[in-house]
Amino acid sequence: MAKNTNPRIKNEAQYAALREQGASKEKAARIANSKNASKKGGHASTLEKRTVKELLEEAKNIGITNRHSMKKQDLIHAIRNH
Repeated sequence: MAKNTNPRIKNEAQYAALREQGASKEKAARIANSKNASKKGGHASTLEKRTVKELLEEAKNIGITNRHSMKKQDLIHAIRNH
C-alpha cells in the first residue's frame, strides 16, 4: 500500500495510478477522494442507468454549473467530460 504523503488525498494509490494514466491532478484527486472510490471497485452503475436526480447530484458534487437546465444526455456528457 502506498504511503499517504498528501493528507488531502484519501486513496493515494488510486491517485498515483490515475496520474500515471494521464489524469490531471484535479481529476485524480476528485476520483481518489470520492465517497465510493475504493468501495465499488469498478462496479459503479453506468451513467445511462442513473436517474436525472442522481445525475444532478453527481453534477453538483463535481461542480458543474447550469446543471438544472440540462437534459439527461447533456448531464451525462458534462459529467464524463468534466
